[in-house]
Amino acid sequence: MAHVQFMDVQDRPTEFLDLTSLTLDEFQQLVPPFEAAFQAHMAAWRLDGKPRTARRFSVYQNCPLPTPEDRLLFILAYVKTYSLQVVQGRLFGMGQSKANQWIHVLLPVLLAALRTLGDAPARSLAALAQRLGVSEADAATVVAPLEEEPTSIPVPASPLLPMTGRNGASSAPKTLLNRRTVIAGRKRTTRSKMSCSSMRSSSSSF
Repeated sequence: MAHVQFMDVQDRPTEFLDLTSLTLDEFQQLVPPFEAAFQAHMAAWRLDGKPRTARRFSVYQNCPLPTPEDRLLFILAYVKTYSLQVVQGRLFGMGQSKANQWIHVLLPVLLAALRTLGDAPARSLAALAQRLGVSEADAATVVAPLEEEPTSIPVPASPLLPMTGRNGASSAPKTLLNRRTVIAGRKRTTRSKMSCSSMRSSSSSF
């Protein structure tokens, strides 16, 4: 099964940026802490999430993510696109169940690597203020514009793009399944069938 690999996209800067939101240089800086976090995780846990009690982790034959770069590309592409697991698996040459295993392993590994670099997302206003070296009041001014963004999405001129807007009330005509109408319809259908059968009986008598 053909699938995406790091070696196939490393020489395509635009495509690489689209897949990962990182330039190749930024990606390469993330590889060492990411691989260190991965090896630390796999020393204690198996790929299926069970505690490791026997041999150490090694890349198995026909592994769809054989290199650190492939593993980082896989999880960054997932975080960037948040695709269905079956689509993510198809993209990287594995089934949905195996994609599920890799996602659950590599997400905490990516977070651990970002924490090592000091680039993990801030989960509170206090943490953001500490990272920026400012007061919480000043940090609040950074996030306030995000909360004031308009909730409505303008309708573009193109007839195709509104399909990607927010879901609202459907403008499609609704079929009202009124009980009386359904019963009346059934009666009409029954009479029609009786009429046809009567005609066949009449014709057979000639």
